Parts: sequence; C-alpha cells; structure tokens
Amino acid sequence: MARALVVYESMFGNSEKVARAVAQGVAEVMPVKLVEVTVAPTELEGVDLIVAGGPTHAFSMSRESTRRDARVQGASQGSVATGLREWLASLPDEHGRWFAAFDTRVSKVRRLPGSAAHSAARAGRRHGFSQAIAPQSFYVLDVEGPLADGELEHARVWGAAVAASVPTTV
Repeated sequence: MARALVVYESMFGNSEKVARAVAQGVAEVMPVKLVEVTVAPTELEGVDLIVAGGPTHAFSMSRESTRRDARVQGASQGSVATGLREWLASLPDEHGRWFAAFDTRVSKVRRLPGSAAHSAARAGRRHGFSQAIAPQSFYVLDVEGPLADGELEHARVWGAAVAASVPTTV
C-alpha cells in the first residue's frame, strides 16, 4: 500500500491548520505521516507520495529573510533558518515518487502572480518527482489569518484527491 508524507512550514499557524486538514484527507485513502519542515526526514524510503506546503512569501516559497520579516510582524511559529525551500533543496534526486504542493496566500492579493505551491512543485519536478495533482492555494484573510471560510474543508477534500491520484500500483 502506498504511504504519504505531508510536510509543512507555518509561521502564523494557518499553513499548519491546512496541512492537518490535507493529511486528514490523504488518510482517507492511504497511511500518512504529518511533520513540520524542521523535523522532516530527507531519507524517504517507504514514502510514495510527498505533499509539501507553506505560506507564500514575496510571490514564492519563504526565504530566511522573509521568515525574519514574518517574525517582526508577530509570527511565533516555524524556524527562521529552515523552511520548505531548504528542505526541498536537501532531498535526493530520484524518480518513482509522487509529489503535490499547496500554499497559503492572502486573499486580498489572490490575483497577483507567484505562489509558494507552484515554486515547490517546480522544485519537486527538478528532483525527478512526478506531479500527482496541480498545486493548490488556500486563502487567509490577512497575513496573520484567519483562514477564509471553508478552506479547511477544501484542504481535506484536496488531500483526498491528491492521494486518490496516485496509482494503486505504487
């Protein structure tokens, strides 16, 4: 049976809430482990599907400087030194693993280009992972949150769809 790993980065707690809902959805289809990015493994033996997500910072995945800025704005979670970008860069190049990405974004700037999920999906493809499903954004009302109405259910449904997209022959 296929197994999944959901890895998240969260500064204000919104991406963590989304990741938990995504993991609930994935669990409807296959076993899943949910981990925060600073403790996420880089050895992926036994993992068939990686789902990675975090906040959109400056139109992409966070960087040390944008995480430092988030701290100045009042973020109390996550690490300034390590985020999704650094974890993805540390993964080995290999084929045969499935990958999906999500992000959180402020709804007021929903039309602006750039997305942490799209950047993470590109990083996954560079490592040789196959895209399980299109990257997905979940919306918060402001930088600190809260999540927009319905986003947690949207995340759970999306998580189930991600897991269901992985071939059963994995």
